[in-house]
Amino acid sequence: MPKKLSTGWVLALTAAAQFVLQLDFAIVNVALPTVQRELGFSSAGLQWVVTGYALTFGALLLVGGRFGDLIGYRRALIGGLVIFALTSLSGGLGTTAGVLVASRIVQGASAALIAPAALALLAHAHPEPKARIRAMGIFQGSVAAGASAGIVLGGILTQYAGWRWVLLVNPPLIAILIALILWRVPAIAGHHEVRLDLPGALTVTAAIAALIFGVSQGQQNGFASPSSWAALTAAVVLAVAFVLIERRSADPMLPFSLLRGGGRPAALIAILVIGAVLAGYVYFVSMYLQHVLGLSAVQTGLALVPATMTALVISTQVARRVLPRLGYRRQLLIALLLIGAGQLWLSQISATGSYAGNVLGGILLTAAGMGLALPAASLALTADAPPHQRGIAGALFASGQQIGSAIGIAVFATVAAASTNITGDLVSGYRLSFLLATGLIVLAGIALAINRTKPTS
Repeated sequence: MPKKLSTGWVLALTAAAQFVLQLDFAIVNVALPTVQRELGFSSAGLQWVVTGYALTFGALLLVGGRFGDLIGYRRALIGGLVIFALTSLSGGLGTTAGVLVASRIVQGASAALIAPAALALLAHAHPEPKARIRAMGIFQGSVAAGASAGIVLGGILTQYAGWRWVLLVNPPLIAILIALILWRVPAIAGHHEVRLDLPGALTVTAAIAALIFGVSQGQQNGFASPSSWAALTAAVVLAVAFVLIERRSADPMLPFSLLRGGGRPAALIAILVIGAVLAGYVYFVSMYLQHVLGLSAVQTGLALVPATMTALVISTQVARRVLPRLGYRRQLLIALLLIGAGQLWLSQISATGSYAGNVLGGILLTAAGMGLALPAASLALTADAPPHQRGIAGALFASGQQIGSAIGIAVFATVAAASTNITGDLVSGYRLSFLLATGLIVLAGIALAINRTKPTS
């Protein structure tokens, strides 16, 4: 007799899977200085501990989402978690820089299976709009919780147990998570009418990989460097080739009808910009707290807890109540207004500033906007997707965030470094990055206001 689908367990376990992904990304970043010292990384090589993960994660998300549609979301989720645990183990026990980087590259690929499968499974388990709104709010709250917990736990583990434990903490958590998924979540058959469009899959994967590699090279070596130019040019050529292939495919990997439906175009633009701003603001706030105000890594993590709690409360308690009345578009506009106000606040930081006066208000406003925006955007992208396209719809949301983050951190860091080089003032670079983020939010708000397509529920 098949197991009955328990919506509560699906919500808890998919949110836990998303929490683990966010925890891992943040926790590893905190440990990078210690990793560099103990494994003898060069500065360029160390970047690949982060870039290697981001490259495969971002590049394979659309393929991972389509794979979930094909084989079933529970199977894709469990497969991704198993590989994620094994690569965490190999990375944590590795004794050379090469082993750690290789582990992180494969770990990113496994995350590309987990993220869209979790979101698609959640959408499948909550077909009723009000229940789905509440579930998406909690799911997105786990993103903020995982990121903040990673910063705090990463500092504690690195300082008191050693950097290896930032990776070795994953396998036991994932083993428990997989056991609970097998026990409480029934298998959901894949859609046999779905076919993996191999030419499209290869082309889009290569295009996104080239884009992420190009912006990371631009951050490290300058956007005028040959490696950055070559990669970004290849990304454009491959993206054009992908569009041509998909238009001629009988069963395209990314149906363009999915991009045109409801409020998806506006939501996709919003999530790209929000992903960029989120990555940049967390990075520069952390840098300001540590390098200017002199806080430790653990203190920095604790300083970000109010923002995490704000995003969690807004996404789980407020967003689900106001979204049915406001609709996706208006809620996203309000969210962008809050995020923009938060970034403008942070653009006023100074070398003689303080956490309470210069940082707290800005991160609370930004977090409140994120708490409203992420559930609205995720619902706009997945709400009315056909059952056989929920995996790819979930992948659109995750890949939008990931691509936005990769581009955002590269562009913001490059602009900040250029400003600091010109002025000799570290804080002036941080301020400029927050002003640039404010401008991007304004442009996204204008695009959203112009797009008056009525989203579906």
